[in-house]
Amino acid sequence: MSRGSNQKFKFTYLMKVMLEKTDDEHSLTMPQILEELYKYGVSAERKSIYEDFKDMANFGIEIIKEQKGRETFYHIAGRDFELAEVKLLIDAVQSAKFITQKKSKTLISKVKGFVSEHQAKQLQRQIFINDRVKTMNESVYYNVDDIHTAINQNKKIKFKYYKWDINKKLIERHGGIYFVVSPWALLWDDENYYMIAFDDWDKKIKHYRVDKMMYIEVCNDERAGKDEFKNFDMAKYSKATFGMYHGEKTKVCIRFANHMCGVFIDRFGKDIIFISKDENHSELVVDINISPQFFGWIFSLGNDVEIISPREVVDELREYTKEFIKKYE
Repeated sequence: MSRGSNQKFKFTYLMKVMLEKTDDEHSLTMPQILEELYKYGVSAERKSIYEDFKDMANFGIEIIKEQKGRETFYHIAGRDFELAEVKLLIDAVQSAKFITQKKSKTLISKVKGFVSEHQAKQLQRQIFINDRVKTMNESVYYNVDDIHTAINQNKKIKFKYYKWDINKKLIERHGGIYFVVSPWALLWDDENYYMIAFDDWDKKIKHYRVDKMMYIEVCNDERAGKDEFKNFDMAKYSKATFGMYHGEKTKVCIRFANHMCGVFIDRFGKDIIFISKDENHSELVVDINISPQFFGWIFSLGNDVEIISPREVVDELREYTKEFIKKYE
C-alpha cells in the first residue's frame, strides 16, 4: 500500500477518528477505520493499527475490541468526561448570567468536543440558550483571567468601574477614575461573578461585579490586605451579603414557622442552629449585612417569618415598610 500524504500524522489522526467516531454505543470495523484515515491522506495496514491501539493505552485511551457475528468492531472504552457530566457543564454555561450569549455558544461548542460526534448530536437537541438576561460585557471572560493573573502574581490591579444609566448605557463611576485594589478571590454568587478585594483607601474588604469592570491592568505594587484575608471565610461572606450589596453586618434573630426551615437551610447551610420556641415555631441567629435587599427577602417569605432582634434592625424595617407603603397610599 502506498504511503499517504499525511503519513507522519497517522497516530494523531487515528486517535482523532476513534475519539470522534466511536463511543460505548458506536463502533467501527477495521475497514471503516482505514477508510476514515484515508480521508486524512493516511494509508495504513491492519497490523500497524493494532500496534497503535496498544500505544494509545499509554495515553489513557483504551480501545475495546468486540466481535459481532463475523465482523470485529472497535470503540473507545471511556473518556475524561461522561455524557452526563458534559450535559452538566453545558447547563452551567447556559445558566451563567455573566457569560454572554456569544461566548456561551463558543464555550458549548468546545465542550461538545469532549464527546463523540454521535453524543454531540444528543447535546445539540437539548441546547437552548433562552432570552434570560445575560451580561453584555463580552470582556468578562478575559477579566476573570486578568484577575487570576494578579492574584497568582500577588499584585494589585487598576480598572474602571461602570454602572447602567436610564438610557441603558454603561457609564463610568466616580468620573471615570481608576479604582486600585488588591484582589484576593473570585466569587460566583446569584448568577454573577464578583471580585473580592481589599481597598487600601478605606481599609475595607469590598466586592465588585466583574462584568462592570473594564480596562483592567495588573500593577507592579504588591497586594495589601494579607492580615484581613488570613482568616477570611468566603462562605460566611457570601451568606451574609444578600445580592452582594454592602451593609452593616449584624447578628439578627429570626423567628419562623417550622415548615419554613428549608428556606434558611438553603440560604445559610446546614450548620445553622435552630432554637425551638414552641411546638410550631423556632428561631435562629445569623450574621446579616443589613440592606433593603435583606428586607425585601424577609417580605418575600410572608407572615410565617419575623425579625425578633436587635431592636434597631426591627425599627429600621418598620421605617422601611412605612416609606414603602406611602408610595401606594
